Amino acid sequence: MKTTSKDDLRSHCAVNYGVEMFGDRWSLLIIRDIVFAGKKTYGEFLKSEEKIATNVLASRLSFLEGQGILLKAPSPDGRKDFYTLTEKGLDLIPIVLNIVLWSAQYDAKSYVRPLKDFVARISQNPMQVSEEVKTLVRNGGCLFPNGKE
Repeated sequence: MKTTSKDDLRSHCAVNYGVEMFGDRWSLLIIRDIVFAGKKTYGEFLKSEEKIATNVLASRLSFLEGQGILLKAPSPDGRKDFYTLTEKGLDLIPIVLNIVLWSAQYDAKSYVRPLKDFVARISQNPMQVSEEVKTLVRNGGCLFPNGKE
């Protein structure tokens, strides 16, 4: 599994490493789609409302796989590839949940704002919720299988 070498980084700042691994919006949206909507295939990622370009999606999936954040495996029928989060990818869930909290506070139109109980639960016990979500996703589940977060 390829990982970024120290020569590939602009600096060894901890924030820079995070930005280089998942700092573009597409990487975080792919992770969001897996965690919140249970998306697993290239075609499912393409259907996200942000309308990622096909070449950008292919590039980001390949990059995230190369960094050990995603794992690509053929579907049981072999017709599609399934993407899942590795343990390294699952460890990004607390960051994604913190972005959700921040967005709920500052985006008046955030899809998560009406889910007051969900937001309150994350706020009150972020580590417990993060671990529960990791277990859910690790076992093939997602937070909102029937709609937007």
